[in-house]
Amino acid sequence: SIARRMQQAAAGVSAGGGGGETPSGTILSSFAAPGTGPTGLTYNGTNLISCDGTTDTIYIHDGVSSTILSSFSSPGSAPSGLTYDGTNLVSCDSTTDTIYIHDGVSSTILSSFSSPSLNPAGLAYDGTNLISCDYNSDLIYIHDEVSSTILSSFAAPATLPLGLTYYGPNLISCDIVSDLIYIHDGVSSTILSSFSSPSAQPRGLAYDGSNLISCDFSTARIYIHANA
Repeated sequence: SIARRMQQAAAGVSAGGGGGETPSGTILSSFAAPGTGPTGLTYNGTNLISCDGTTDTIYIHDGVSSTILSSFSSPGSAPSGLTYDGTNLVSCDSTTDTIYIHDGVSSTILSSFSSPSLNPAGLAYDGTNLISCDYNSDLIYIHDEVSSTILSSFAAPATLPLGLTYYGPNLISCDIVSDLIYIHDGVSSTILSSFSSPSAQPRGLAYDGSNLISCDFSTARIYIHANA
């Protein structure tokens, strides 16, 4: 479990193997998440989409706001990450260890495949390939397009990665043990910079074309970050 992994990390134990703008830790605004346990975010070009591991629900927001246009049940009992590939929502579940391709932004599942390891917890899309992270393996995986085939992988910057987004040209990740948000050099293990997350349990990231957006499980809030 995530709680057990956090205890292991504290004890020093490992459980297993934008547009020219730079996001920052400065918060422009925040609002309450629609559920008490937000675990993932993405943006489909119009609306923010969030998922919640307590309600097992995926929410479509009205733009980037607390207003909810619609919602539907997640395909598994522990939704842990979201991304949007330009056509379809993609979600992952840390209990079923499965990545799901939705039909547009709906509960209908077109296809699914096993995640690369046991606890997928974050997804991103770089315009060509799906990227996932896993808190069992502590790895970030580059998929061959949106498929189970893995082109390459590299170590996450800390011990419990739980969120990803692509803030072109760089991948951004967050970690619940270090409580940091990391800006990668492209899609690689090299870290250009990092900053503190807004609270203690960052669990999801998105980019709306202007700003980084993060959510935190401990505060059940969604944060819009300023650019540096």
